[in-house]
Amino acid sequence: MTWDILNILAVAAFAFSGAIVALNERYDIFGTFILGIATPFAGGIIRNIALDVPVVHVWEQGYLFYVALGTIAIVYFFPKTWVMTWDRWNIYPDAIGLSAFALQGASFAIENGFPLGGIIFAAILTGVGGGVTRDVLAQRRPMVMHQEIYAVWALMAGLLIGVGWVDIESAWQTYMIFLLVIICRVASFHLGWHLRFRDLYRL
Repeated sequence: MTWDILNILAVAAFAFSGAIVALNERYDIFGTFILGIATPFAGGIIRNIALDVPVVHVWEQGYLFYVALGTIAIVYFFPKTWVMTWDRWNIYPDAIGLSAFALQGASFAIENGFPLGGIIFAAILTGVGGGVTRDVLAQRRPMVMHQEIYAVWALMAGLLIGVGWVDIESAWQTYMIFLLVIICRVASFHLGWHLRFRDLYRL
């Protein structure tokens, strides 16, 4: 149940984020749905290819595929004057997707018997892959390339899970790290934390 909830939140958040970016870039309905679908599912596809694990096709994602379609449809048919103002708040659904998918990636690596490096790698790729794909398709500079801290939070989640400090079999610990990554990502954005030595002292 824990992972079902996190997967629904992650897919809905990234589908929402992708659709908002598409509408702000003036994509048509086809482009909006393509970008909205690519954002939640691209990270897992990239991860599986990198780890040499069979790729599950987007249309084989079961109910998650329909969660993405429903979310995109809601965004697309909302009044455009409302939607255009939501782009400034896109950091929040993006943080939710980053966190949930980073945890999902780490869990996937553990289930497939990967060592610590593979767990961290899977957490990063799954967490940031969708956002990078969204930004590249929308011809925006990917968030992971910004000075602000982004992928580090996915790395942190993978590290904490990989070394056993967070037990993903425990629901409360899973939700705890999920919220922690969201808070860290949002805080790093609003407080302007950067990956420079002088900023690391502030952490």
